[in-house]
Amino acid sequence: MADGIIENQTEDIPAMPEGLQRVLMEALEQGKADLEGGYDIVPFTMLVAGGNLFTERHPGDTTEECYASARHAVEGARGALAYALCYDGYLDTDEGMKDAVIAEGGAPGAETGYAIGYVYTIDGEGRPEFASAPSYIGKAPNFMEGLKDEPAGEAEGDGGDDAEGVGADGAVETDSDAAEAIGVDTN
Repeated sequence: MADGIIENQTEDIPAMPEGLQRVLMEALEQGKADLEGGYDIVPFTMLVAGGNLFTERHPGDTTEECYASARHAVEGARGALAYALCYDGYLDTDEGMKDAVIAEGGAPGAETGYAIGYVYTIDGEGRPEFASAPSYIGKAPNFMEGLKDEPAGEAEGDGGDDAEGVGADGAVETDSDAAEAIGVDTN
């Protein structure tokens, strides 16, 4: 998904919910680890629910396919506190286009999300060299905008822990979880 481009990079980081900040940073660290390990970043989402992080990869032949898969997984993740979508993209900077590991995400009910990222270069031996700190990039779409900000298992109309969206173990369930449970390959 390296053709994802986000403009309007700035250094002013706005206040955001702690869970959202945590998941954005965790996703960036995982993306960096993938590149440092010599792997391409397959776009992935991370969800925060019940103090745990849940990761799902979104492979695809096009950026649009990856993005649609991520949106589908996140927009129905009732009970999650926040999410991040991480991918290898580009930032349009004053110095031109720069490679970057980007994480964008949001929280239930918020009108907008946020994007942060690590700019990087590839050294002479093919290894990535990252900026010392992530940069705030700007506002991003929020796939959770239509969800209510409700704790897991307490959504309106829920019958308890076994309600749709939250499993008996308190884990967030998405449509792809249900597909895996019946043996459908979602990759």
